[in-house]
Amino acid sequence: MANQEQQFLGKGWSFPPTFNALEKSVNLAVYSDDIRQSLLILLSTRPGERIMHPTFGCALNTLIFESISESTITEIKDLIERAILFFETRITLNSIEVNIDDFYEGRIDILLDYTIRSINTRTNMVYPFYFIEGSDLAV
Repeated sequence: MANQEQQFLGKGWSFPPTFNALEKSVNLAVYSDDIRQSLLILLSTRPGERIMHPTFGCALNTLIFESISESTITEIKDLIERAILFFETRITLNSIEVNIDDFYEGRIDILLDYTIRSINTRTNMVYPFYFIEGSDLAV
C-alpha cells in the first residue's frame, strides 16, 4: 500500500490507454509513473491541440525545421521550462540537457532532471525529439 505522500502524486489513465479485459477496467499509471507519463504527454502536445485547454502543451514542434545552434538549444530549454512551470506543478525542474549526438539521424535527446516535490525524490527521464519525419528514405 502506498503511503500518504505518494497518494498525493495521483493516478490516471496509462498512456497510451490500455484496458484490462478480465477486470473490465482501464489500466492506471500511479504515483511517479503518472508524473513521467504526464511529462511525455506535455512535451508531445502542441499548444492548441486540446480543445478545452488550448494553452496546454509545449511548442517544440515550432523548432522542427530550425538548424541546431546554441540559440535553438536555449529555445528548446526555455519552451520546456515554461511548459513544466505552468502545467506540471508536482515537480521541480533541476536541469535540462540537450544531447545532439544523433542529430544526423533526425533525433535529439532531451534529458530532464527533476525532483518530485511532495516526496523529495530526485529522478530523470530522456525525451527523444524527432525532427525528421519517420520514413524508409535514406538521407
